[in-house]
Amino acid sequence: MISTVCSIIGAVLLLAVAIMEVLLIIGLPLGEFTMGGRHKVLPPMYRIFAASSIILQLFGAAMLLQGGGLMNMWFAGKVIKIICFVFAGFFAVNTIMNIISPSKKEKYVMTPLAAIEACCFAVTAFLM
Repeated sequence: MISTVCSIIGAVLLLAVAIMEVLLIIGLPLGEFTMGGRHKVLPPMYRIFAASSIILQLFGAAMLLQGGGLMNMWFAGKVIKIICFVFAGFFAVNTIMNIISPSKKEKYVMTPLAAIEACCFAVTAFLM
């Protein structure tokens, strides 16, 4: 039950961030929420990074939903467990990077999101 709830929460947050990345790619002034907040509108090279981030966000959401038993498995359970632990570690590091960001928007909005993601992936992995 807890694993299912965590996987849903984590997947929804990842989808929300993926939508924000799409908005960044099309040029909306949301750059202060990402990559240190150096640019209000992302330059073209940073938009490529945002596009690759979307792929990772969607893959992570799928792994959470599979780990929580809400989707058919693409990989063996042990592989999904390892992937979830890797994502948990990534988001733990991302939380620290967001905390030290010079951008207040990134610090106060993205830090809690990254921390919640880290917890969702860890709980899902541990309870699989």
